[in-house]
Amino acid sequence: MAAMETPGTFDPWDPAFVADPYPAYAELRARGRVHYYEPTDQWLVPHHADVSALLRDRRLGRTYQHRFTHEDFGRTAPPPEHEPFHVLNDHGMLDLEPPDHTRIRRLVSKAFTPRTVERLAPYVRRLAGELVGDLVAAGGGDLLTDVAEPLPVAVIAEMLGIPETDRAPLRPWSADICGMYELNPSRETAARAVRASVEFTEYLRELIEARRKEPGDDLISGLIAAHDEGDRLTEQEMISTCVLLLNAGHEATVNATVNGWWTLFRHPDRLAALRADRSLVPTAVEELMRYDTPLQMFERWVLDDIEIDGTTIPRGAEIALLFGSANHDPAVFTRPGELDLSRTDNPHISFSAGIHYCIGAPLARIELAASLGALLELAPTLRLAAEPERKPNFVIRGLEGLSVAL
Repeated sequence: MAAMETPGTFDPWDPAFVADPYPAYAELRARGRVHYYEPTDQWLVPHHADVSALLRDRRLGRTYQHRFTHEDFGRTAPPPEHEPFHVLNDHGMLDLEPPDHTRIRRLVSKAFTPRTVERLAPYVRRLAGELVGDLVAAGGGDLLTDVAEPLPVAVIAEMLGIPETDRAPLRPWSADICGMYELNPSRETAARAVRASVEFTEYLRELIEARRKEPGDDLISGLIAAHDEGDRLTEQEMISTCVLLLNAGHEATVNATVNGWWTLFRHPDRLAALRADRSLVPTAVEELMRYDTPLQMFERWVLDDIEIDGTTIPRGAEIALLFGSANHDPAVFTRPGELDLSRTDNPHISFSAGIHYCIGAPLARIELAASLGALLELAPTLRLAAEPERKPNFVIRGLEGLSVAL
Protein backbone atom coordinates (compact mmCIF):
# COMPACT_ATOMS: atom_id res chain seq x y z
CA MET A 1 0.00 0.00 0.00
CA ALA A 2 1.63 3.22 -1.11
CA ALA A 3 1.10 6.11 1.29
CA MET A 4 1.13 9.56 -0.29
CA GLU A 5 2.01 12.69 1.63
CA THR A 6 -0.80 15.17 2.09
CA PRO A 7 -0.05 18.87 1.47
CA GLY A 8 0.36 20.66 4.77
CA THR A 9 -2.36 23.19 3.97
CA PHE A 10 -5.05 20.51 4.41
CA ASP A 11 -5.80 20.90 8.11
CA PRO A 12 -9.50 20.62 9.04
CA TRP A 13 -8.80 22.04 12.53
CA ASP A 14 -7.02 25.16 11.28
CA PRO A 15 -9.33 28.22 11.38
CA ALA A 16 -7.69 29.53 8.19
CA PHE A 17 -8.51 26.29 6.39
CA VAL A 18 -12.08 26.29 7.73
CA ALA A 19 -12.49 29.89 6.55
CA ASP A 20 -11.46 28.95 3.00
CA PRO A 21 -10.61 25.30 2.27
CA TYR A 22 -10.69 25.64 -1.51
CA PRO A 23 -7.00 26.56 -2.12
CA ALA A 24 -5.98 23.49 -0.10
CA TYR A 25 -8.30 21.35 -2.21
CA ALA A 26 -6.63 22.69 -5.36
CA GLU A 27 -3.28 21.55 -3.96
CA LEU A 28 -4.69 18.11 -3.20
CA ARG A 29 -6.03 17.74 -6.73
CA ALA A 30 -2.72 18.88 -8.21
CA ARG A 31 -0.78 16.37 -6.10
CA GLY A 32 -2.80 13.32 -7.11
CA ARG A 33 -6.05 11.41 -6.96
CA VAL A 34 -5.76 9.93 -3.46
CA HIS A 35 -3.88 10.91 -0.30
CA TYR A 36 -3.49 9.17 3.04
CA TYR A 37 -4.21 11.53 5.94
CA GLU A 38 -2.75 10.18 9.15
CA PRO A 39 -4.52 12.44 11.72
CA THR A 40 -7.87 10.83 10.84
CA ASP A 41 -6.59 7.56 9.36
CA GLN A 42 -8.48 8.26 6.15
CA TRP A 43 -7.80 8.30 2.42
CA LEU A 44 -8.75 11.67 0.93
CA VAL A 45 -10.27 11.69 -2.57
CA PRO A 46 -10.43 15.21 -4.07
CA HIS A 47 -11.35 14.80 -7.78
CA HIS A 48 -14.95 15.02 -9.05
CA ALA A 49 -14.70 11.94 -11.31
CA ASP A 50 -13.39 9.76 -8.50
CA VAL A 51 -15.83 11.06 -5.88
CA SER A 52 -18.77 10.57 -8.23
CA ALA A 53 -17.68 7.05 -9.19
CA LEU A 54 -16.94 5.95 -5.63
CA LEU A 55 -20.34 7.13 -4.39
CA ARG A 56 -21.77 4.49 -6.74
CA ASP A 57 -19.16 1.78 -6.07
CA ARG A 58 -20.64 -1.15 -4.15
CA ARG A 59 -17.19 -2.14 -2.89
CA LEU A 60 -17.66 0.77 -0.51
CA GLY A 61 -20.34 1.12 2.13
CA ARG A 62 -21.72 3.54 4.68
CA THR A 63 -21.47 0.66 7.15
CA TYR A 64 -19.59 -2.61 7.30
CA GLN A 65 -21.65 -4.30 9.98
CA HIS A 66 -23.93 -6.01 7.45
CA ARG A 67 -20.89 -8.07 6.41
CA PHE A 68 -18.30 -7.92 9.19
CA THR A 69 -17.93 -7.65 12.94
CA HIS A 70 -15.77 -4.83 14.28
CA GLU A 71 -13.02 -7.35 14.96
CA ASP A 72 -13.23 -8.93 11.48
CA PHE A 73 -12.94 -5.47 9.97
CA GLY A 74 -9.97 -4.49 12.11
CA ARG A 75 -11.89 -1.77 13.90
CA THR A 76 -12.59 -1.06 17.55
CA ALA A 77 -16.22 -1.05 18.67
CA PRO A 78 -17.52 2.34 19.88
CA PRO A 79 -17.34 2.88 23.65
CA PRO A 80 -20.42 1.58 25.51
CA GLU A 81 -21.36 5.06 26.73
CA HIS A 82 -21.91 6.12 23.08
CA GLU A 83 -24.45 3.34 22.48
CA PRO A 84 -27.61 5.53 22.41
CA PHE A 85 -26.14 7.61 19.59
CA HIS A 86 -25.02 4.60 17.57
CA VAL A 87 -28.31 2.73 18.02
CA LEU A 88 -30.13 5.81 16.73
CA ASN A 89 -27.66 6.52 13.92
CA ASP A 90 -27.05 2.95 12.75
CA HIS A 91 -30.75 2.20 12.14
CA GLY A 92 -31.29 5.14 9.77
CA MET A 93 -31.16 4.44 6.06
CA LEU A 94 -28.20 6.78 5.52
CA ASP A 95 -26.02 4.36 7.48
CA LEU A 96 -27.56 1.15 6.18
CA GLU A 97 -26.78 -0.92 3.11
CA PRO A 98 -29.13 -3.16 1.08
CA PRO A 99 -31.39 -4.93 1.71
CA ASP A 100 -32.33 -2.89 4.82
CA HIS A 101 -31.55 0.40 3.10
CA THR A 102 -33.69 -0.56 0.09
CA ARG A 103 -36.65 -1.57 2.26
CA ILE A 104 -36.69 1.61 4.34
CA ARG A 105 -35.99 3.97 1.44
CA ARG A 106 -38.85 2.45 -0.55
CA LEU A 107 -41.26 3.30 2.26
CA VAL A 108 -39.95 6.80 2.90
CA SER A 109 -39.71 7.70 -0.79
CA LYS A 110 -43.50 7.65 -0.98
CA ALA A 111 -43.47 10.91 1.01
CA PHE A 112 -40.99 12.54 -1.39
CA THR A 113 -42.54 11.85 -4.78
CA PRO A 114 -42.50 14.86 -7.14
CA ARG A 115 -46.27 15.21 -6.75
CA THR A 116 -46.10 15.17 -2.94
CA VAL A 117 -43.25 17.66 -2.84
CA GLU A 118 -44.92 19.97 -5.33
CA ARG A 119 -48.05 19.88 -3.18
CA LEU A 120 -45.93 21.29 -0.33
CA ALA A 121 -44.59 24.16 -2.46
CA PRO A 122 -47.38 26.69 -1.69
CA TYR A 123 -46.97 26.06 2.05
CA VAL A 124 -43.19 26.50 1.77
CA ARG A 125 -43.50 29.73 -0.21
CA ARG A 126 -46.14 31.14 2.16
CA LEU A 127 -44.01 30.33 5.21
CA ALA A 128 -40.89 31.81 3.58
CA GLY A 129 -42.84 34.98 2.83
CA GLU A 130 -44.07 35.24 6.43
CA LEU A 131 -40.59 34.74 7.89
CA VAL A 132 -39.02 37.29 5.55
CA GLY A 133 -41.91 39.68 6.19
CA ASP A 134 -41.21 39.52 9.92
CA LEU A 135 -37.51 40.15 9.26
CA VAL A 136 -38.36 43.19 7.16
CA ALA A 137 -40.81 44.53 9.76
CA ALA A 138 -38.05 44.28 12.37
CA GLY A 139 -35.63 46.17 10.13
CA GLY A 140 -33.24 43.23 10.03
CA GLY A 141 -31.97 40.50 12.36
CA ASP A 142 -30.13 37.23 12.17
CA LEU A 143 -30.82 35.56 8.85
CA LEU A 144 -29.82 32.22 10.38
CA THR A 145 -32.29 32.15 13.27
CA ASP A 146 -35.02 34.29 11.68
CA VAL A 147 -35.32 32.64 8.25
CA ALA A 148 -32.78 29.92 7.44
CA GLU A 149 -33.52 27.67 10.43
CA PRO A 150 -37.28 27.98 11.02
CA LEU A 151 -38.28 27.37 7.39
CA PRO A 152 -36.92 23.83 6.77
CA VAL A 153 -37.45 22.76 10.40
CA ALA A 154 -41.12 23.72 10.17
CA VAL A 155 -41.54 21.97 6.81
CA ILE A 156 -40.03 18.64 7.87
CA ALA A 157 -41.79 18.79 11.26
CA GLU A 158 -45.07 19.37 9.41
CA MET A 159 -44.39 16.36 7.19
CA LEU A 160 -43.58 14.17 10.19
CA GLY A 161 -46.60 15.40 12.13
CA ILE A 162 -44.70 16.97 15.05
CA PRO A 163 -47.02 19.50 16.75
CA GLU A 164 -45.90 23.14 16.68
CA THR A 165 -45.77 23.21 20.48
CA ASP A 166 -43.14 20.43 20.44
CA ARG A 167 -40.76 21.87 17.86
CA ALA A 168 -38.46 24.06 19.99
CA PRO A 169 -35.97 21.29 20.89
CA LEU A 170 -35.73 19.87 17.35
CA ARG A 171 -32.95 22.14 16.08
CA PRO A 172 -30.79 21.85 19.28
CA TRP A 173 -31.20 18.06 19.28
CA SER A 174 -30.20 17.94 15.63
CA ALA A 175 -27.17 20.19 16.12
CA ASP A 176 -25.92 18.07 19.02
CA ILE A 177 -26.38 14.79 17.13
CA CYS A 178 -24.69 16.15 14.00
CA GLY A 179 -21.67 17.14 16.07
CA MET A 180 -20.68 13.46 15.98
CA TYR A 181 -20.21 13.63 12.21
CA GLU A 182 -17.20 15.92 12.56
CA LEU A 183 -13.68 14.50 12.45
CA ASN A 184 -12.45 13.11 15.79
CA PRO A 185 -15.29 14.59 17.91
CA SER A 186 -14.40 15.55 21.47
CA ARG A 187 -15.67 13.83 24.61
CA GLU A 188 -17.98 16.79 25.29
CA THR A 189 -19.38 16.63 21.74
CA ALA A 190 -20.05 12.91 22.13
CA ALA A 191 -21.76 13.44 25.49
CA ARG A 192 -24.09 16.06 23.98
CA ALA A 193 -24.88 13.76 21.05
CA VAL A 194 -25.71 10.88 23.39
CA ARG A 195 -27.96 13.05 25.54
CA ALA A 196 -29.79 14.43 22.49
CA SER A 197 -30.16 10.89 21.09
CA VAL A 198 -31.80 9.70 24.32
CA GLU A 199 -34.16 12.68 24.57
CA PHE A 200 -35.13 12.66 20.89
CA THR A 201 -35.72 8.89 20.97
CA GLU A 202 -37.93 9.14 24.05
CA TYR A 203 -39.96 11.93 22.47
CA LEU A 204 -40.49 10.05 19.20
CA ARG A 205 -41.37 6.83 21.01
CA GLU A 206 -44.20 8.68 22.76
CA LEU A 207 -45.29 10.40 19.54
CA ILE A 208 -45.38 7.10 17.63
CA GLU A 209 -47.50 5.56 20.37
CA ALA A 210 -49.89 8.53 20.16
CA ARG A 211 -50.13 8.14 16.36
CA ARG A 212 -50.90 4.43 16.75
CA LYS A 213 -53.95 5.40 18.79
CA GLU A 214 -54.91 8.41 16.67
CA PRO A 215 -53.41 8.32 13.16
CA GLY A 216 -53.08 11.57 11.24
CA ASP A 217 -52.23 12.68 7.71
CA ASP A 218 -48.48 12.65 8.31
CA LEU A 219 -45.40 10.59 7.56
CA ILE A 220 -45.19 8.91 10.99
CA SER A 221 -48.78 7.70 10.64
CA GLY A 222 -47.97 6.52 7.13
CA LEU A 223 -44.96 4.51 8.32
CA ILE A 224 -47.09 2.91 11.05
CA ALA A 225 -49.76 2.01 8.50
CA ALA A 226 -47.17 0.55 6.12
CA HIS A 227 -45.78 -1.58 8.94
CA ASP A 228 -49.27 -2.81 9.86
CA GLU A 229 -49.86 -3.75 6.22
CA GLY A 230 -46.83 -6.02 6.19
CA ASP A 231 -43.85 -3.83 5.26
CA ARG A 232 -41.31 -4.67 7.93
CA LEU A 233 -40.22 -1.61 9.88
CA THR A 234 -39.12 -1.92 13.49
CA GLU A 235 -39.91 0.84 15.97
CA GLN A 236 -36.20 1.68 16.17
CA GLU A 237 -36.00 1.98 12.39
CA MET A 238 -39.03 4.27 12.49
CA ILE A 239 -37.43 6.46 15.19
CA SER A 240 -34.07 6.56 13.40
CA THR A 241 -35.78 7.41 10.10
CA CYS A 242 -37.62 10.34 11.66
CA VAL A 243 -34.42 11.71 13.21
CA LEU A 244 -32.54 11.30 9.94
CA LEU A 245 -35.27 13.07 7.99
CA LEU A 246 -35.22 15.97 10.41
CA ASN A 247 -31.42 16.24 10.51
CA ALA A 248 -30.82 15.74 6.79
CA GLY A 249 -34.03 17.59 5.95
CA HIS A 250 -32.83 20.90 7.32
CA GLU A 251 -29.11 20.86 8.16
CA ALA A 252 -27.88 21.31 4.58
CA THR A 253 -30.69 23.73 3.72
CA VAL A 254 -29.93 25.96 6.71
CA ASN A 255 -26.24 26.12 5.90
CA ALA A 256 -26.78 26.51 2.16
CA THR A 257 -28.98 29.53 2.89
CA VAL A 258 -26.52 31.41 5.10
CA ASN A 259 -23.44 30.33 3.15
CA GLY A 260 -25.23 31.45 0.00
CA TRP A 261 -26.12 34.89 1.29
CA TRP A 262 -22.66 35.42 2.74
CA THR A 263 -21.32 34.58 -0.74
CA LEU A 264 -23.76 37.02 -2.39
CA PHE A 265 -22.82 39.84 -0.01
CA ARG A 266 -19.16 39.30 -0.99
CA HIS A 267 -20.13 39.48 -4.69
CA PRO A 268 -22.30 42.64 -4.82
CA ASP A 269 -22.31 42.75 -8.62
CA ARG A 270 -23.75 39.20 -8.78
CA LEU A 271 -26.32 40.06 -6.11
CA ALA A 272 -27.36 43.16 -8.06
CA ALA A 273 -27.77 41.06 -11.22
CA LEU A 274 -29.89 38.53 -9.31
CA ARG A 275 -32.08 41.28 -7.89
CA ALA A 276 -32.55 42.65 -11.40
CA ASP A 277 -33.40 39.25 -12.89
CA ARG A 278 -35.11 36.85 -10.49
CA SER A 279 -35.47 34.27 -13.27
CA LEU A 280 -31.90 33.37 -12.27
CA VAL A 281 -33.09 31.95 -8.93
CA PRO A 282 -33.12 28.24 -9.98
CA THR A 283 -29.58 28.29 -11.37
CA ALA A 284 -28.43 30.56 -8.53
CA VAL A 285 -29.58 27.95 -5.98
CA GLU A 286 -27.49 25.27 -7.70
CA GLU A 287 -24.45 27.53 -8.07
CA LEU A 288 -24.51 28.70 -4.45
CA MET A 289 -24.62 25.07 -3.28
CA ARG A 290 -21.65 24.28 -5.53
CA TYR A 291 -19.63 27.38 -4.75
CA ASP A 292 -19.63 26.94 -0.97
CA THR A 293 -20.70 23.37 -0.36
CA PRO A 294 -22.68 22.85 2.90
CA LEU A 295 -21.53 19.23 3.33
CA GLN A 296 -17.80 19.21 2.63
CA MET A 297 -17.06 15.52 3.10
CA PHE A 298 -18.80 12.16 3.07
CA GLU A 299 -17.19 8.97 4.36
CA ARG A 300 -17.23 5.40 3.08
CA TRP A 301 -15.80 2.13 4.39
CA VAL A 302 -13.79 -0.05 2.03
CA LEU A 303 -15.55 -3.43 2.03
CA ASP A 304 -13.30 -4.97 -0.65
CA ASP A 305 -9.86 -3.79 -1.77
CA ILE A 306 -9.96 -1.05 -4.39
CA GLU A 307 -7.29 0.65 -6.45
CA ILE A 308 -7.11 4.36 -7.22
CA ASP A 309 -4.42 5.55 -9.58
CA GLY A 310 -2.09 2.67 -8.73
CA THR A 311 -2.64 2.92 -4.97
CA THR A 312 -4.33 -0.07 -3.34
CA ILE A 313 -6.72 0.88 -0.54
CA PRO A 314 -7.39 -2.22 1.54
CA ARG A 315 -10.55 -3.58 3.08
CA GLY A 316 -11.09 -1.96 6.47
CA ALA A 317 -9.83 1.46 5.42
CA GLU A 318 -11.98 4.57 5.42
CA ILE A 319 -12.28 6.92 2.47
CA ALA A 320 -13.11 10.62 2.79
CA LEU A 321 -14.89 11.85 -0.34
CA LEU A 322 -14.24 15.59 -0.53
CA PHE A 323 -17.46 17.08 -1.92
CA GLY A 324 -16.16 20.64 -1.55
CA SER A 325 -13.10 19.82 -3.64
CA ALA A 326 -15.09 17.88 -6.24
CA ASN A 327 -17.40 20.87 -6.68
CA HIS A 328 -14.38 23.05 -7.57
CA ASP A 329 -12.68 20.62 -9.94
CA PRO A 330 -11.66 22.48 -13.13
CA ALA A 331 -11.87 19.21 -15.06
CA VAL A 332 -15.67 19.48 -14.69
CA PHE A 333 -16.47 23.14 -13.99
CA THR A 334 -15.39 26.07 -16.16
CA ARG A 335 -13.70 28.68 -13.94
CA PRO A 336 -14.76 26.87 -10.72
CA GLY A 337 -13.52 29.69 -8.49
CA GLU A 338 -15.89 32.14 -10.19
CA LEU A 339 -19.45 32.61 -8.93
CA ASP A 340 -21.65 32.25 -12.01
CA LEU A 341 -25.32 32.45 -11.04
CA SER A 342 -26.39 31.62 -14.60
CA ARG A 343 -24.26 28.44 -14.76
CA THR A 344 -26.39 25.74 -16.41
CA ASP A 345 -23.80 22.97 -16.79
CA ASN A 346 -23.53 22.34 -13.07
CA PRO A 347 -23.20 18.65 -12.07
CA HIS A 348 -22.36 19.44 -8.44
CA ILE A 349 -22.57 16.58 -5.98
CA SER A 350 -23.82 18.52 -2.96
CA PHE A 351 -26.73 16.06 -2.69
CA SER A 352 -24.41 13.02 -3.01
CA ALA A 353 -25.04 10.26 -5.61
CA GLY A 354 -25.79 6.57 -5.93
CA ILE A 355 -28.18 4.73 -3.62
CA HIS A 356 -27.62 7.31 -0.87
CA TYR A 357 -28.53 10.28 -3.05
CA CYS A 358 -30.45 12.77 -0.90
CA ILE A 359 -34.08 11.69 -0.94
CA GLY A 360 -35.16 15.20 0.04
CA ALA A 361 -33.22 17.05 -2.69
CA PRO A 362 -36.39 18.21 -4.55
CA LEU A 363 -37.83 19.60 -1.31
CA ALA A 364 -34.54 21.30 -0.39
CA ARG A 365 -34.47 23.00 -3.79
CA ILE A 366 -38.01 24.33 -3.27
CA GLU A 367 -37.10 25.64 0.20
CA LEU A 368 -33.90 27.32 -1.00
CA ALA A 369 -35.66 28.90 -3.97
CA ALA A 370 -38.55 30.05 -1.76
CA SER A 371 -36.36 31.79 0.83
CA LEU A 372 -34.06 33.30 -1.80
CA GLY A 373 -37.00 34.53 -3.85
CA ALA A 374 -38.78 36.00 -0.81
CA LEU A 375 -35.65 37.84 0.33
CA LEU A 376 -35.05 39.26 -3.15
CA GLU A 377 -38.66 40.42 -3.47
CA LEU A 378 -39.50 41.61 0.04
CA ALA A 379 -36.07 42.78 1.17
CA PRO A 380 -34.49 44.37 -1.93
CA THR A 381 -32.20 46.54 0.21
CA LEU A 382 -30.97 43.70 2.44
CA ARG A 383 -27.34 44.23 3.44
CA LEU A 384 -24.77 42.71 5.74
CA ALA A 385 -24.82 44.32 9.18
CA ALA A 386 -21.75 42.62 10.69
CA GLU A 387 -18.98 40.28 9.56
CA PRO A 388 -20.15 36.73 10.33
CA GLU A 389 -18.23 34.19 12.37
CA ARG A 390 -17.77 30.81 10.76
CA LYS A 391 -18.52 27.69 12.75
CA PRO A 392 -15.32 25.77 13.57
CA ASN A 393 -16.70 22.65 11.87
CA PHE A 394 -15.23 21.16 8.72
CA VAL A 395 -17.66 18.45 7.60
CA ILE A 396 -20.86 20.49 8.00
CA ARG A 397 -19.94 23.98 6.82
CA GLY A 398 -21.91 26.91 8.18
CA LEU A 399 -21.94 30.19 10.08
CA GLU A 400 -22.66 31.01 13.71
CA GLY A 401 -25.08 33.64 12.45
CA LEU A 402 -25.59 36.20 9.67
CA SER A 403 -26.58 39.65 10.90
CA VAL A 404 -28.46 41.64 8.26
CA ALA A 405 -30.17 45.03 8.02
CA LEU A 406 -32.33 46.90 5.52
